[in-house]
Amino acid sequence: MIPARYAATRFPAKLMQLLGDKTVIRHTYDNTKATGLFDEVMVVTDSEIIYREITEHGGKAKMSIRAHESGSDRIAEAAADLDVEIIVNVQGDEPFVRAAPLEQLLRVFKGTEGKEVQVASLVQVLKEQRFIDDPNYVKVALDKNNNALFFSRSVIPYPRDASAAVTYYEHIGVYAFRKQALLQFTGWPVSPLEAVEKVECLRYLENGIPMRMVVTQYMGVEIDTPEDLERAARLL
Repeated sequence: MIPARYAATRFPAKLMQLLGDKTVIRHTYDNTKATGLFDEVMVVTDSEIIYREITEHGGKAKMSIRAHESGSDRIAEAAADLDVEIIVNVQGDEPFVRAAPLEQLLRVFKGTEGKEVQVASLVQVLKEQRFIDDPNYVKVALDKNNNALFFSRSVIPYPRDASAAVTYYEHIGVYAFRKQALLQFTGWPVSPLEAVEKVECLRYLENGIPMRMVVTQYMGVEIDTPEDLERAARLL
């Protein structure tokens, strides 16, 4: 499921911006579907403009009934009546999504150990200092089992000892949930840390649900600002 909101705060109508010969949201939808990993792919949106953009080009989309605080809340509404085991949330502003990272993400739910995983997501290593310092890039600190300790728009961990080796991870806006975990999420109120950081996965941590993070290779450019769109065009 691809949650798609038209009125983004930092870059309004970003999903309808042209990237090459088609819009950002169509790149995301087409590339997700092209992975061949899913029984069904759909865009879930509050916008008739985005709905028409997908359906008029042969894709599947569903209109949200209610207003929602986060993308996860939006897809939880759409998934409530579906008979599914695992739901993957690919954010609408991830036009370069591809199969390999999504396969890694789905793999953590398999086997004996995978039965304990309720929610998982992707991270990639951040190396450029300008991105580490940028609050548009959500950073995450991991424990030794690759579970998330905390997410922040600030620099975490803070390099108090400048000589110590440190790896910075960027959270990528792709999640996988067991259906029940997703429905639990949408039943909880927005949590205090989530509200201040504007990072929805903090709601899981604040309610005691571990998040398994999967370290993957470069996922391309997430479109948060006009500058990101320019970078994406160069990459395309």
